[in-house]
Amino acid sequence: MTPSLAPTPADVYGRQLRRVALPPSAPPVLFVVIDTEEEFDWQAPFSRERVSVRHLRQIEQVQAIFDRHQVRPTYVVDYPVASQPDGYEPLGEIARAGRATIGTHVHPWVTPPFEEPVSTANSFLCNLPAPLQRAKMEATMAAVEAHMGVRPTVFKAGRYALGAETVHWIEELGFEVDQSIMPHYDFSAQRGPSYLRFTAEPFLFGPRRLLALPCSCDVIGMAGRSAASLRHRASAYERFHVPGLLARLRIADRLVLSPEGFSLAEMKRLATHLVRRGTRILTLTLHSTSIEPGHTPYVRSHADQQAFLARLEAFLRYFFRTLGGVTTTPEAFRDTLLAAAAADAAAGPVAS
Repeated sequence: MTPSLAPTPADVYGRQLRRVALPPSAPPVLFVVIDTEEEFDWQAPFSRERVSVRHLRQIEQVQAIFDRHQVRPTYVVDYPVASQPDGYEPLGEIARAGRATIGTHVHPWVTPPFEEPVSTANSFLCNLPAPLQRAKMEATMAAVEAHMGVRPTVFKAGRYALGAETVHWIEELGFEVDQSIMPHYDFSAQRGPSYLRFTAEPFLFGPRRLLALPCSCDVIGMAGRSAASLRHRASAYERFHVPGLLARLRIADRLVLSPEGFSLAEMKRLATHLVRRGTRILTLTLHSTSIEPGHTPYVRSHADQQAFLARLEAFLRYFFRTLGGVTTTPEAFRDTLLAAAAADAAAGPVAS
């Protein structure tokens, strides 16, 4: 899909969009979002049988890092996590202690009701009939409420599978924050969504002013403002390794703020670029399955695991000490935005 044909934020979220921007004097704000899900082979066909979540018995390894930096991550949990004791018991204990917040994440192939055949196209929630999308979202919410005692208000579509109908249900079901956007990525070759015309800047949408909080991803390099469009065009030549060449030459390098597949130097480089550009709201993302070797391509061995955890801690240290950042939760941040908007409206126009 070419950038000119890719959907815009208004196509997906509707026309009531309001960009969120903090003043240049404000410190950068960091959110941490963890896709908390079952263990499955990322290279194998999707399966309804692969639902183990035993790796979450080790969640304290990563949670301890967040505790040291006073970060309250958001665990967006899917149905296998919310419905099995190996998942909901350790996470529920962390949440009840006020150390994290709980949202929801939907992998359709392991989330009831099971009305659709398992396929790559159907692994994207946005491709399912609208009523089935809602039913799977409700099943996950109900499992979280029943086993963890909280009503989730943060949503993230598995595989970034967001569509206009999904957004409608996000609003209808009472969510306050959506974190489904992966800017500068195009999943249309697998019949998924395209985010080529999205950026990392958050915005409010809908009549209830819900917060859309994208993953922090940008294309940076010597191409400057043309880097993103150059990288998008180069994706058509993936088999010739053109995008990789542009990245190695630092002409147009697509970076995500994540310890998965990105070095500490790349994470620092992206965060510094965003902050210097004026972006004051950053989101760091990872998968829960990376805390144990063997479940993701990023952590295959004990050495990989230790390097992954060290990279995460080192970045948090850099963000707070060097960039002077602060942290909060998505829900609290939205509440602050709405309170500030209400105060501005009550104050009325400033007299000249």
